[in-house]
Amino acid sequence: MKTRIKVCGFTQAKNAQKIAHTGVDAIGLVFYNNSPRHVDTRNAVEIINALPAFVNRVGLFVNAKSDFIDKVLSKVPLDTLQFHGDESPIECSQYAMPFIKALRVNQNSNIIKMADNYHQSCGLLLDAFNKDAYGGTGKTFDWNLVQVDIDLPIILAGGLNPDTVADAIKQVRPYAVDVSSGVESQLGVKDIDKIKQFIQQVRL
Repeated sequence: MKTRIKVCGFTQAKNAQKIAHTGVDAIGLVFYNNSPRHVDTRNAVEIINALPAFVNRVGLFVNAKSDFIDKVLSKVPLDTLQFHGDESPIECSQYAMPFIKALRVNQNSNIIKMADNYHQSCGLLLDAFNKDAYGGTGKTFDWNLVQVDIDLPIILAGGLNPDTVADAIKQVRPYAVDVSSGVESQLGVKDIDKIKQFIQQVRL
């Protein structure tokens, strides 16, 4: 099975366009003010308009109010929503759009229960736990914790880079991998050479 690749946290249209042409499956835009990779709607539209066809456009939100998400959706043509906070299944489902639910994993995480609770999602994103941050930390976690049998596609995130992603895929066998800081030259700017190396390791 081909492992899909999502690259998250773009802030520049030309950079996103360049990376999209390497063959990644999805790009992520962060609509969360506390993130250093945050974009506003105007910047997001510029990025999305620069993308080629058949690249999934994902919008990431963290405990956002519904009126804020509605405002973003009225201006930005997203394909998929990604919820990285404490959103309930009802809150995630109310937009009648495909959505991904993120879980910050530690030894107390019940991934099977989480998958059951969010069974309407199109994927469960498993990231490193950090009590002070909702993803994008560049930290990995114990992949043994996510070797579970669930019906939802697993999207693996957390500390992935060209040096770690091949082992991560071998161990977890995820449907997709999600990378951000591990392929950057600076915050919000992706390095084309690192992306190519990352893709090469995913496709081994």
